[in-house]
Amino acid sequence: MGNMSNFVKRVRDIMRNDAGINGDAQRIEQIAWILFLKVYDAKEQDWEWDEEDYQSIIPEKCRWRNWGHDEDGKGMTGDILLDFINNTLFPTLKNLPVNADTPIKKAIVQTTFADANNYMKDGVLLRQVISVIDELDLTDYEESHAFGEIYETILKELQSAGSSGEFYTPRAVTDFMAQMIKPQIGEKMADFACGTGGFITSWLKELKKKVKTTEDEEMYANSIYGIEKKQFPYMLCITNMLLHDLDVPQVFHDNTLLRDVLDYTEDDQVDVILMNPPYGGSEKTEVKNHFPSDLASSETADLFMSVIMYRLKENGRAAVILPDGFLFGTDNAKVAIKTKLFSEFNVHTIVRMPGSVFSPYTSITTNILFFDRNGTTKETWFYRLDMPEGYKHFSKTKPMKLEHFA
Repeated sequence: MGNMSNFVKRVRDIMRNDAGINGDAQRIEQIAWILFLKVYDAKEQDWEWDEEDYQSIIPEKCRWRNWGHDEDGKGMTGDILLDFINNTLFPTLKNLPVNADTPIKKAIVQTTFADANNYMKDGVLLRQVISVIDELDLTDYEESHAFGEIYETILKELQSAGSSGEFYTPRAVTDFMAQMIKPQIGEKMADFACGTGGFITSWLKELKKKVKTTEDEEMYANSIYGIEKKQFPYMLCITNMLLHDLDVPQVFHDNTLLRDVLDYTEDDQVDVILMNPPYGGSEKTEVKNHFPSDLASSETADLFMSVIMYRLKENGRAAVILPDGFLFGTDNAKVAIKTKLFSEFNVHTIVRMPGSVFSPYTSITTNILFFDRNGTTKETWFYRLDMPEGYKHFSKTKPMKLEHFA
């Protein structure tokens, strides 16, 4: 187990020597696709065990076990490995035959590789990275559990390397929101801009406690729905789901805002919505055309708020993080969206978070809105969460913790 915490460091040290890798973001992206193939291979071993005629969507020579796993140290390395990865593996996986009938668990290989890159230029170093990753024993419960933690670390690192406007919602916040929502077996939860899957994993962690029977197990595995428009977080999210034993991750690589909100029917509605919509993005006119004119804002968070209202079931519950600009903004669209929210939904609680929850990425003050679709808002409990004793502000080394919400 000790080699686990060391894992990221070992991989990073090898990659430092490769001229093709430029900065943290590329390094993490490189680790990510290799990890995906390792995790997917472990899953395929389970599927082969369960279905006697299981057929991989990946051609034999491209399966991890046949090129990544190198038992006796005689596997491909150097230029031969590089040539294989760049000219066989990537073109094959990017062009896998996928259509509407391809099962999700197979289609995800092609969507994961659609925009993935191999940045490394040194085949010997690449073999070393692959060997470190192959040492992980994902069939061992303890180890794959520990790996779930490692994966969290990778996601956080990635966040610090990330660009503006994409904030990794601290684990304490997603856990708190999932706990307050009180997941029930049989419910469907959605996040329409799910990033690497933080809210989904907090939801699953909470729901897991209620699983008693095989039927529960099945409903648990089908309880989530995610959409992420960016390729890279999407790939991380899928791997995250496979690690959480969701064999058929219902997470889609798509842009939520490119659908007419008026086209949503009851089939598109869910019991629970947990999310932190992207803020600050300003959307093209083409996107605004998908919304009724009074709700057509150019601010991304406002548009997501409308999607949430159209996709929450009667008696459904939602917890959503929104910036001050949403609560206190007075432009026409914001006022119309808030009027709809407070008159058609019961906004029962607003928790105002301290400014530095998302630092060092942004100092925007954010609020968690909790609302239900069970009538109009009669009264709202407004709670200002101040900095805990002894903290000037949150930081990478002093992050927000779950107990701060006590």
